[in-house]
Amino acid sequence: MNKILCVRHFIVLLSLVIMQTSCRKDPAADFVNPYDYNPDWTALTHEKRVPDYETVFPQERMNTIEISMRADQWSEVKSNVSGLFNTNFGAAITQTPENNTGLDPEYVDVDFKFNGKHWKNVGFRLRGNKMLGAIWNQGIYKLPFHLSFDKFEDQFPGIKNQRLYGFKELSFNPGYKDPSLIREKLAGDFFNMSGLPSPQTAFYKVYIDFGMGLKYCGVYVVAELPEDNMLTNLLHEESGNIYKPTSSLKIFNSADFIKKNNETEADYSDVQDFINSLNSPLRISNVSQWKSNLESKIDINAFLKWLAVSNAIVDPGAYGTSFENYYLYHQTNGKFIWIPWDHNESMSADPGIVGAPGGNGNFGLSLSMNEVTANWPLIRYLIDQPDWFVIYKNHLRDIANNQLNTSTAGALIDKYYNMISNDVTGVNGEQPGYTLLQNSSDFMNEKNNLKARISNRKSLINSFAP
Repeated sequence: MNKILCVRHFIVLLSLVIMQTSCRKDPAADFVNPYDYNPDWTALTHEKRVPDYETVFPQERMNTIEISMRADQWSEVKSNVSGLFNTNFGAAITQTPENNTGLDPEYVDVDFKFNGKHWKNVGFRLRGNKMLGAIWNQGIYKLPFHLSFDKFEDQFPGIKNQRLYGFKELSFNPGYKDPSLIREKLAGDFFNMSGLPSPQTAFYKVYIDFGMGLKYCGVYVVAELPEDNMLTNLLHEESGNIYKPTSSLKIFNSADFIKKNNETEADYSDVQDFINSLNSPLRISNVSQWKSNLESKIDINAFLKWLAVSNAIVDPGAYGTSFENYYLYHQTNGKFIWIPWDHNESMSADPGIVGAPGGNGNFGLSLSMNEVTANWPLIRYLIDQPDWFVIYKNHLRDIANNQLNTSTAGALIDKYYNMISNDVTGVNGEQPGYTLLQNSSDFMNEKNNLKARISNRKSLINSFAP
């Protein structure tokens, strides 16, 4: 009887082994030759490689792209975003809807063309909160969006590690609240000229088929994502944590610090230590120790330079008025560095030297920042230190003398207007339903308005920090 049981057990075990072996996935079965899947695939254009900045971010011309989705995919996008904002596309309600769920819209896979070549199954999603909500409410097809070139590689093995000339992701800004359409580009240039790590930007002409035929959606500014190639290109490293916060940095809450890399590691100790040091009671009881601790957590000089550029060009969506629109990267030297993001509303206000009590609302920060409260500790606590305030003013003076002079800022404005004007106005320009402009004269007039605004800021800074 025991022999019979042993034989039966052996047979059962052997059957399980055979079943497991037969069900085990053969890695080779998942392989799809990308050259067969997409005849346009080449190592130079589609594969993971050193990024080609000159091709993807040209500074003397515009690139043109085409995005095509099926009608059912556009219906899927509309259903998803309408659910997030609780309003339908083109609802024209009186109040701009906001995505209160805190979730990003979902991706769909689209066809993509660039320089006559084809990319398959590229991830496309809409992006933004207030900006997206306002455009969505109006039913305008010039929408902000994000592309991820390998988002669907698990579903479509033929695009494994797909890139656009080495770039994995790109963000497209349609020029919301910017009749010039160049503020995002101009502000990005100012940050880069100041030597601050900042995403590279370029102008693109965008055509999108929403399942109804290809339509011209106008001129966009495309930006690289800091978590893609930027840090390696500028800092020659990328292993540290990259955060996209929604925080004033007053208290630590892990939900406010979205990781853009190292997502599987639930370790937020670096940013928690930074916030604890910033808000430590040592700031009152032992200020020298507090400053020393904080200097070991964040690059103070780089932040003060960012603050000077941001206030010089008046960015009302920046830290100090908004919890969003910045990244934090933890360098291998142990210090965080501040990375600016999203500047389409910059150079649109002039809050002056002294701020109004309680803050200037949507008009940005004053040069002195007297109105900034302890609710924005990284500004208030640093500026309260006389030596750091002097450094901030020195950076302001340098920016006024260099970036904001006529030969620099004025020349850039002329250059960009000459580059994009024919694709913004006229018969080949942006058309109703696919533009955020009220009329072409707004675009043309904004050129001189921008120059006057920058000239006024330069004069104001010179009186504040002579």
